[in-house]
Amino acid sequence: QLQLEESGGGSVQAGGSLRLSCAASVHTFNLYIMGWFRQAPGKEREFVATIGSSGLNTYYADSVKGRFTISRDKAKNTMSLQMNSLKPKDTAIYYCAASAGGDPPLFEVDEYDYWGQGTQVTVSS
Repeated sequence: QLQLEESGGGSVQAGGSLRLSCAASVHTFNLYIMGWFRQAPGKEREFVATIGSSGLNTYYADSVKGRFTISRDKAKNTMSLQMNSLKPKDTAIYYCAASAGGDPPLFEVDEYDYWGQGTQVTVSS
């Protein structure tokens, strides 16, 4: 059973940066398609970014393209999300997710099998 744990959330002013990390509990993590999602108060969970099992293919939501970078470290069983030029509208709980199958890229919540507990990101103006 794959378990995921996010870290790195916090509060930052607009224009600032944060780096989120997602640690996986098993070495077979490298076989999974990984993704980041976020959920703001009163809104549905939405896609942010995804990365293939090889780490070569990445895709981003239009709202974060050019500001966020997803990456994975196979040796450490971790995935990261570097967030730059943060805006107040980026405020949300951020979740990492893993999919054991499917054809990448995967953009939908129900395409992922495992989820972390989430980490809060707050951006003030």
